[in-house]
Amino acid sequence: MNTPEEIVAELRRLRATDAPTHGGRILSYVYDSGLAAVDRLAADAAALVQPVNGLDPTTFGSVAAIERDLISFSRTAFGSSDAVGSVTSGGTESCVLAVLSAREYTRTPAGAGNVVVPSTAHAAFDKAGKLLGVTVRRVPVDPTTTRADVDAMAGAIDDDTILLVGSAPNYPTGTLDPIVELGDLALRRGVGLHVDACLGGLALAWWPTPLPDWDLTAPGVTSLSADFHKYGYAPKGASVLLHTDRDRHRAAFFATTDWPGYPVVSPTLLGSKSAAGATAAWAITRYLGAAGFTRLVADIAATAGRLVDVVGGIDGLRVVGDPTGPVFAVAADPDAATPIDPHRWADEVAARGFTLQPQPAYVQADGSTLAASTHLTITPVTSAVVDELSHALRDGADAARGLERSVAPAMLRELAAAFDSGAVSVDDALALDSASTEAVLVGAGIDPHTDPSDAAGSLDLSAVIAAIESLPKLVTAKMLAEFLAAYSNPAP
Repeated sequence: MNTPEEIVAELRRLRATDAPTHGGRILSYVYDSGLAAVDRLAADAAALVQPVNGLDPTTFGSVAAIERDLISFSRTAFGSSDAVGSVTSGGTESCVLAVLSAREYTRTPAGAGNVVVPSTAHAAFDKAGKLLGVTVRRVPVDPTTTRADVDAMAGAIDDDTILLVGSAPNYPTGTLDPIVELGDLALRRGVGLHVDACLGGLALAWWPTPLPDWDLTAPGVTSLSADFHKYGYAPKGASVLLHTDRDRHRAAFFATTDWPGYPVVSPTLLGSKSAAGATAAWAITRYLGAAGFTRLVADIAATAGRLVDVVGGIDGLRVVGDPTGPVFAVAADPDAATPIDPHRWADEVAARGFTLQPQPAYVQADGSTLAASTHLTITPVTSAVVDELSHALRDGADAARGLERSVAPAMLRELAAAFDSGAVSVDDALALDSASTEAVLVGAGIDPHTDPSDAAGSLDLSAVIAAIESLPKLVTAKMLAEFLAAYSNPAP
């Protein structure tokens, strides 16, 4: 048996090679307020409810009180005095529940119905479609602005459409979809409209410059999701899903008394659940209040604007579209004398101490392409390192200028050629069992059995992104699922 001290020491060793969660060194996945008091408050609040089961707020009344307060806070933030909603474990659950609500509200059977989304909508909607038996129609966006194309989305609606989706803003490029126009379309066609504000909603709510209506104030919007564990600065996981209609909200509930145990009534996908994330979010919203969020968002907006200007001044790179909010993406500038590959740039910036997030090129349904890019998430703490980061962005660009694009590992390049020639089909690849798929990965130098706590064994993400771009999407999805499954399990 290990002592508590030994166990904590081992955990510290494991954590030592993780990406840094504080200090502004990683520009994705984590949302650092830069306020130590917020982190301490969140930890103290979460510890107080550690043993609480959020399954039954009639037994644990604190859960109901906390959720009431979070929904009240969200009503004010997102422009509706009478919205109703549920507190969830995160953005994916909120988006799945939004689709579930639309399916049940319209009394559409599983296996029928469709949801119309821009191609930039979060993959959570694809997961919702798979889980709920709903078809997700990804409609091409303008490849220059990356905004949802309202006319194209209108053309994708039919009698089986149960929901439209817009992003505020989208994750890949930080663009704010035209929510007012989408709301008008939803009203004209008699379907619901969900605004996915999971990423940046709690920043846009206090954005210092005027924005077009994008939240529950826009006519036609029937639901909205936003994550407290992003720009609410709470620990994972806490999100909220709001509805403008009580019946749509209730439609997502699961309730049954048709079994011998206790009555089961749940507004979320989880049964037993932690109250820690929601409680931490509750504590932070009370601590910061509107004034505190306003101050933090002002820092974000100023820093994001400065970094957009930095990138705009780098020959060979361009900011994608016209981002609104706390995130943006950077792609090669095709008009430059020497375009810079954004993934090579990300590698060089990482060598200078900052982790950016590479994104593959994406071919839309109409054949147009959203360029390969690198994503940056700006948080309040970024302002403390903005000078150093700016130098890293410029110096990384100088180092990356003229470098060839990363390529997939040799075995995967050969596999891509085999697909192109017809020697191998997608069905052939999907028919491979788990062991055979893993063997392909290992042969390509992507070994899922490397030590997760060994920083030296980290993946060459640029090569992985290159493989995603060159192989059929269903095949890369299967390979990545196999990698993660093996990576998270002990070796045979």
